[in-house]
Amino acid sequence: MSKTGLPPPTAGELDLLRVLWRLGPADARQVHEALLPERPDATYATVLRQLQVMHGKGLLERDETQRPQRYAPVQTQERLQTRLLKELIAKAFAGSGKALVMAALKGHVNAKERAEIQDLLDREAKS
Repeated sequence: MSKTGLPPPTAGELDLLRVLWRLGPADARQVHEALLPERPDATYATVLRQLQVMHGKGLLERDETQRPQRYAPVQTQERLQTRLLKELIAKAFAGSGKALVMAALKGHVNAKERAEIQDLLDREAKS
């Protein structure tokens, strides 16, 4: 459980959250159809059950005034990513954002991305 009181989402839950952030509030069938290109093995029943579990965990809101019920993330994508990143930095990098960036730059960033990062750093230095 994090400081927000919400549990961190699992990898599967993150897949559904990404779909909902892209679609906006949606029913289980809409989520299932949008998820199929990424996860063709996902069944409607599994998606519906996962949405119900995520609602129970507090990760989703559910509008029960409509049929079918519509689900929406409790947190914005940016807010959740920031929370998960803070937790990762605290746990895996002893609180050091620099250590995280250095680890990412060592093997997870291609030349184009490095150039974009350098441009960002250059702009920030000028401001």
